Amino acid sequence: MATKHRWNIGKELVSPFELAMMLLSFISVILILVMVLVPMDKETKRLLFLIDSGICVIFLLNFFVGLIRADHKIKYLQLHWIDFIASIPAIEPLRLARLFQILRVIRLIRMSRSLIGMLVKQRRQATLASLMVAMVTIMAFSSVLMLLVENGVPGANIKSAEDAIWWSLVTISTVGYGDFYPVTTVGHVIGGVVIVCGVSFFGVISGYMASIFVAPDEQEQLASQRKEMREEMDVVLKRMEHNQQQMMQEIAELKTALYQATPSEQQPPSSN
Repeated sequence: MATKHRWNIGKELVSPFELAMMLLSFISVILILVMVLVPMDKETKRLLFLIDSGICVIFLLNFFVGLIRADHKIKYLQLHWIDFIASIPAIEPLRLARLFQILRVIRLIRMSRSLIGMLVKQRRQATLASLMVAMVTIMAFSSVLMLLVENGVPGANIKSAEDAIWWSLVTISTVGYGDFYPVTTVGHVIGGVVIVCGVSFFGVISGYMASIFVAPDEQEQLASQRKEMREEMDVVLKRMEHNQQQMMQEIAELKTALYQATPSEQQPPSSN
């Protein structure tokens, strides 16, 4: 039974979203360890809790989408039930169960022959997964750093967890409402880095959206290639059929010429 179970797991495909969930699981486990082991003020701890809750929402969405798309839902639940348990928000110790998902994905990566080849074949999913991980990571780290730097500084207006999250969202989207802004030098540096990341982030999104509308779909490319191959095969078959008919005609002409020449050669010589 164990051998069969290992074989089934080895046959799973490592999708880009599985890798994204692994990275988010790693971030979630780090957040929980920091909340438990590192002493911090109440507002920073609440900020980490909100970030962890947001990541849990992504986990739950991924779980239910996978459940809906699964052909064998019972088997999917048997393999991923621990992912659902580890995605329940407001219960931080359950997030440590994400270690099992991290180990499972690492095992699948080791069993797969070419991780880069898999990502290249699934470019769209890899792009979306990388953008999601990048956005969550940038927003999480920038909001935490900004709250640590700005909290308690005279004249600072980023004082709560909600303020830090709203500032990071507005800054990474390059909207810049100006209602919350850093007042320290370190805060300005963090803000500059987030702005550069935001510009690059949405530049990638723009390129991705353009590729969807401009570049042909993979299925359309396959259909076009199949059509070209059929047309080439038809041309080759017609040419072979034409050559065969020509050869048959030449053979028939040779037979006729031989048949006409044979009686004249077999006639006896005339006597004088």
